[in-house]
Amino acid sequence: MKGGSHFSFRVRQISLALVALVLFTTLMWTWESNPIAATLRSAQEWYHIPSGIPVEVPTAPVRTKNPGKGVEKSLAPIKENGTELQHDVKGAAAVDSIPAKPLEIQYNQDFNSSSKSEVCNYAKGNWVADSKRPLYSGFGCKQWLSSMWACRMTKRPDFSFEGYRWQPENCEMQQFDRFSFLRKMQDKTIAFIGDSLGRQQFQSLMCMASGGEDSPEVQNVGWEYGLVKHRGAIRPDGWAYRFPKTNTTILYYWSASLCDLVPLNVNDKQTDIAMHLDRPPAFMQQFLPRFDVLVLNTGHHWNRGKLTANRWVMHVNGKPNEDKKIAEIAHAKNLTIHSVARWLDMQLVLHPRLKAFFRTISPRHFFNGDWNTGGSCDNTVPLTNGSAVMQEGSSDPVIEGAIKGTKIKLLDITAISQLRDEAHMSRYTIRGTLNSSDCLHWCLPGVPDTWNELLVAQI
Repeated sequence: MKGGSHFSFRVRQISLALVALVLFTTLMWTWESNPIAATLRSAQEWYHIPSGIPVEVPTAPVRTKNPGKGVEKSLAPIKENGTELQHDVKGAAAVDSIPAKPLEIQYNQDFNSSSKSEVCNYAKGNWVADSKRPLYSGFGCKQWLSSMWACRMTKRPDFSFEGYRWQPENCEMQQFDRFSFLRKMQDKTIAFIGDSLGRQQFQSLMCMASGGEDSPEVQNVGWEYGLVKHRGAIRPDGWAYRFPKTNTTILYYWSASLCDLVPLNVNDKQTDIAMHLDRPPAFMQQFLPRFDVLVLNTGHHWNRGKLTANRWVMHVNGKPNEDKKIAEIAHAKNLTIHSVARWLDMQLVLHPRLKAFFRTISPRHFFNGDWNTGGSCDNTVPLTNGSAVMQEGSSDPVIEGAIKGTKIKLLDITAISQLRDEAHMSRYTIRGTLNSSDCLHWCLPGVPDTWNELLVAQI
């Protein structure tokens, strides 16, 4: 009886072992198709480490370092009215600490640095000399480039500002190629809506896309968008051109405030204009479904002088504004920018193919006065305030804050342009006057070309 129990126990042990062996073999055979296996990644997969690269796993915790204060001054945020951007910029921010790293990676010397896992930050990086600049001829691009911004056609004697490109941190931007760009934008429409700096970006892209050459085959399609010169008008409200081989359309619409502007009396040329702070421009509401890329900008018309000169009267909720706080320029500007961003973000749900960008403000470089009080920007030496931008966050916190949490992308050009005070038109304008300087607009070719390179890289 005792021997029988022992034999039975041994049989049960063997049976359990066989069952375990069968289960283990089945599990190994189906491992590749097991959904659980997909979550059990190796350390190389988690940290994106290419095979063949040695890895050292630290045996002790890596402590946070504190190198102390940074050696250079970071770029201070602009003031909310967007009109005082005169800072001495060194381009580097103070570093308080370095976070601990889970793995110390030793890369082979021939390993391509573009394979790093860091995220490309287009607003951080360096200006570097580039002998392939400019991207087009300032003499040749007469078809779209306004003569007042073509510094090659004025009396300016130096053009060293043309020889630089922007190198973002942790990524390589391909050299702009107009044929590749037009193929990429085949059957698509790029729209710039904003002030005269938006017009400069539009003209820059037209010159880049055409190679700065006369292109008689390019079609003027402004009539499709109502962008025609009206009787008595100095210029049309905008321009639109189409490249027929790729059906690519590039257009610009003037809307300096990004508000809906409505004349109070259409029969009176001197009538006041209702400036609806909480409504986007009617043009944008009407034609948004036709856009594939939209670039907005505003800032330099938000001052009391511009509002008075344009006869703009603030309106909110369809009636004249009576709120004294909103009537302050900074608050009115913030209300408009946030209103436009909220409206556009809701529209992006209805138009999923549309890529929307809000470009940050272009900095002014008037020194020792303003445009009408003898201010100037006579420096002609590139990058005298440094070549690098290493700060975290935008120098235009109003726009950065307005698009936070939305599907609108930030085209952050403020800090990188702040370093280029030598690239403005300065006193070498087409008018030839030495009594005033344009330290707001840029020479073309020039800095706005870089804005478009950053835009194309993010489309």
